[in-house]
Amino acid sequence: MAHPIDQHASAKDGLIAWLDYLQHERRASPRTLRAYGDCVSPYLQFLDVYRGEVLSLKALASVTAAEIRAYLASRTQSERPLSPRSLSQALSAIRSFHNWLDRRMDLPNAALSLVRGPKVKPGVPRPVSEDQAFGLIEEAARNLEREDWEVARDCAVLTLLYGCGLRISEALSLTLGDTPVQDTVRITGKGSKTRLVPVLPAVTEAIGLYLATVPFKLAPQDALFRAKRGGAYSPRHAQALMQSLRGQLGLPDSATPHALRHAFATHLLGAGADLRAIQDLLGHASLSTTQRYTDVDAAGLMAAYAKAHPHA
Repeated sequence: MAHPIDQHASAKDGLIAWLDYLQHERRASPRTLRAYGDCVSPYLQFLDVYRGEVLSLKALASVTAAEIRAYLASRTQSERPLSPRSLSQALSAIRSFHNWLDRRMDLPNAALSLVRGPKVKPGVPRPVSEDQAFGLIEEAARNLEREDWEVARDCAVLTLLYGCGLRISEALSLTLGDTPVQDTVRITGKGSKTRLVPVLPAVTEAIGLYLATVPFKLAPQDALFRAKRGGAYSPRHAQALMQSLRGQLGLPDSATPHALRHAFATHLLGAGADLRAIQDLLGHASLSTTQRYTDVDAAGLMAAYAKAHPHA
């Protein structure tokens, strides 16, 4: 492990100490360490050149929003410019580094809050793809700024939304008394109507991991998912989580918690599930609602048609 450093150490030594912290205290994977190093190292090199001196850790507290924006602009004008998604990921890593400097070295930098990542052109509103759904869950699992139990909670919430097709209000209405969630879970939806929803093993496993790490003592009637300070986890928390994740992954604004429910239905229909069965799983009162909800893309429909009718 790296030796302790002080505020007068070089910024490069600070980067080494931060990566050491991520490896040994946060148990980050080698791939994550490389990604973070590759994002922050060019940033520090740029600042050295920009200011004409080798920066110390203490100097990083005085980096301005204009300097950070200048760095981001330089990465879009290089021989190998970063895409908006990659630029957003780089800014996220820089924020994480500065957050660590604030917590561990007492070197806060308010300029980061003034810098926004690049805008990603929004696409046509649609459910997230299967790969994107898994990508959101995997990205949540890599969040090094949250405690382990918070990471487990975020992954459990996202897995529940996508794996069971629940409304966010339905997922967050679950209580400790509703667990363990096994083969099915009883959900009370709109109009106080109840339905049984099948539960995939991955959902059960994710909730179990969360329950094994949550630090609060819960009564059976308490909300299952808890916020950082122990209160109930709200839809606003889930929306903020998705906003952060879609920014890191370069997904459009339509990638909301509700998009995971939409994806659940669309992917089932695309795989050949019966529309009325999907209606029951979603808790829709009318089939016409389900028909509007499950919009399979044209390419998927043509592929299915070609498979069913090879001589068409």
